[in-house]
Amino acid sequence: MIKRTVIKLSGEAIGDSQAASGYNDMMIDSIVGQIAGAVRAGTQVSLVVGGGNLWRGHQARPDMDRVKADSMGMLATVMNAIYLAEAFKRQGAKAMVLTPMPFANMTRIYEKDIAMELMANQTILINAAGTGHPYFSTDTITALRAAELEADCILYAKNIDGVYDSDPRKNQEARKYKALSYRTAIREGLNAADIAAMHIANEAGIPSYVFGLGTPGSITSACAYPCTGQLNGTYINVDIKEDYYV
Repeated sequence: MIKRTVIKLSGEAIGDSQAASGYNDMMIDSIVGQIAGAVRAGTQVSLVVGGGNLWRGHQARPDMDRVKADSMGMLATVMNAIYLAEAFKRQGAKAMVLTPMPFANMTRIYEKDIAMELMANQTILINAAGTGHPYFSTDTITALRAAELEADCILYAKNIDGVYDSDPRKNQEARKYKALSYRTAIREGLNAADIAAMHIANEAGIPSYVFGLGTPGSITSACAYPCTGQLNGTYINVDIKEDYYV
């Protein structure tokens, strides 16, 4: 069982443009149930949620100021975080939305000591608004929070079931890695997480695990079995001497 983890959850994974609320409540209930179960089993969880279901900076007009576009993205993550916090509460789990800047009484300012105390009391932290600055992705804040909170592992829950040597949607011959080093992920520009996140995790010596949300119970499995032999995604670490495929 992982003692402490930071889980990155994309906005697209919880969104549904066809739903009246704009959210995929069936998926959210599954994710929330798995995370709440992991916390009850003893894993401390800090969650980072993206905002891509509501806004993506690269979809902005080409003449839009990048800083303003990124600011909108930060606000989108706050909306998602509040929605998730309510979903946790419906299932009887304690959750707190933390942000790097104040949002009146809607969120609480992130501070390491407070965050550690909350997690020790089985409160699920939901980090929103990124670093509070433009030009940083939610992958970056995920790795940064993992380093700050001394996490045992970073879990990247994605719509794809691991890291491939090329895009499997475009190349039927693409091969999935079972394990690889941060060095390879950075050098080859593999789509595990952004480069800044990879560098932070590598320097902090924190392993990452990339897996697909489409597999039932995938979050539960990732929290319960932090070893490559029992997992179906891709494990990334500093000390892997030789990369190998599935």
